[in-house]
Amino acid sequence: MKRLVVLGAGTAGTMVVNKLHRRVGDDWEIVVVEPSPTHIYQPGLLFVPFGMQDPDTLSKPSAKLLPDDVQLFTAEVDLVDTAHNQVLLVDGTSLRYDQLVIATGTTPRPDQTPGMTEHGWRTTVHDFYTLDGAVALRDALAAFQGGRLVVHVTELPIKCPVAPLEFAFLADAHFRSRGIRDAVDLTYVTPLSGAFTKPIASHKLGGMLEDRGIGLEPDFLVERVDEGSLVSFDERSLPFDLLVTVPINMGAPFVGRSGLGDELDHVKVDSGTFLATGHADIFAVGDAAALPISKAGSVAHFAIDVFVDNFMDHIAGRPMERAFDGHANCFVESGDGRALLIDFNYDTEPLPGAYPMPKVGPLTLLGESRFNHWAKIAFKPIYWNVLLKGRRLPVPISMSMAGKVRPEQPQQEEQKV
Repeated sequence: MKRLVVLGAGTAGTMVVNKLHRRVGDDWEIVVVEPSPTHIYQPGLLFVPFGMQDPDTLSKPSAKLLPDDVQLFTAEVDLVDTAHNQVLLVDGTSLRYDQLVIATGTTPRPDQTPGMTEHGWRTTVHDFYTLDGAVALRDALAAFQGGRLVVHVTELPIKCPVAPLEFAFLADAHFRSRGIRDAVDLTYVTPLSGAFTKPIASHKLGGMLEDRGIGLEPDFLVERVDEGSLVSFDERSLPFDLLVTVPINMGAPFVGRSGLGDELDHVKVDSGTFLATGHADIFAVGDAAALPISKAGSVAHFAIDVFVDNFMDHIAGRPMERAFDGHANCFVESGDGRALLIDFNYDTEPLPGAYPMPKVGPLTLLGESRFNHWAKIAFKPIYWNVLLKGRRLPVPISMSMAGKVRPEQPQQEEQKV
């Protein structure tokens, strides 16, 4: 019997297992390695600091999300021995594979920025991309009565690149609802030259920051965190009373140790097929893959649909003829029960319009609406009951230009996500 080993049971890994389990047949055994016994609904973490989401409702046992006959190892990977087609676990277990799928995601690494975990970590310096971080930040925001709050992105790529902007917009609404907005100096700090990576969306989102009185500090490459201040490599110093940071994101350390990764330990792959560079039996999907597109759940969703068909051709000895186009869409919470939606791919930036149906929508692209907000809220049960189980959603896998309108493009250099 042939063996497929899947490393990681997050969004991408769980989808891969559930979809392939129905298709590979009895000739294949599927084995999963996942260090965490619980699966977290990561889009909900954004809402925890504002009391909009109960953290106890965001997780389920990883094993419950996989088919009963899939063997799950709750363990950490030490190394992928590509020469001998085996995965070595930290506890000494060796797992042979015929095909390997790496879906171990990307993880915030505050330890990679000097001073970030040394000066006020989880007191005046917080993150919200982890469950414990979001809960700690909730308590810090509740106690915050005024001063300078800095929302900061260390470096790209990061998972869900719009989330820091969403946090800034929600913070503005949160402080207004408490009647203390005038006492809060709110600043958004980014290594980009604008609010976002693509010109049209950057112009729109930058205008929204300005309209809300949120300062924008672009081209800020942080060198270190001092007591109460961010310091850039060009020696700019930004003081803060409360820092909400998105640390550098890195892939799993075993990726680098195994010679499969880039400088951030994301697996180098073909961007259309996800086949690892230099290997015919290793794929990487989701945030673990080094792709020239956002690290977002929607990317995993659209990519997995392409990957599964290609994988079935691959193991049958046929060429992989489908190519992922980089399709992604993301809701952007803007506060006061409203949100935007952006839809884009490798070649086309976010544009205004209607989605998924031209003129009808009902979702609005690059425009705020309450329907967009409620669609984002309603996605949680869809995630647990449809997406993770590998069932197809009624939206196009590849990006369509239907319903999109290209306005005059602002003059701004495009930057990679």
